[in-house]
Amino acid sequence: MKKTLALVAGSLLALAACGGTATVSSDDVAQQISDQLAAQVGTAPDSVTCPGDLAAEVGTTMTCELTADGQSLPVTVTVTSVEGSTVNFDIQVADS
Repeated sequence: MKKTLALVAGSLLALAACGGTATVSSDDVAQQISDQLAAQVGTAPDSVTCPGDLAAEVGTTMTCELTADGQSLPVTVTVTSVEGSTVNFDIQVADS
């Protein structure tokens, strides 16, 4: 995956509630990043890891790590809206 510059949108169901705040699991966020990037550039990254669950609150950001072709790049996930149990977010891959 050469020079992956991406700003893509995704959405996930908020599956868990922690102290009243719904979250999306880190595995689900990582899978959505991989799926969205594969759809955009035609190749899935080798791996995507996220440091924790994503809070289902507008404006929440999290930085995950994408590995492709021996390169590691940060991926910023930003929640743009929450509609019921659906969390919508943007994905921004850093310039390599």
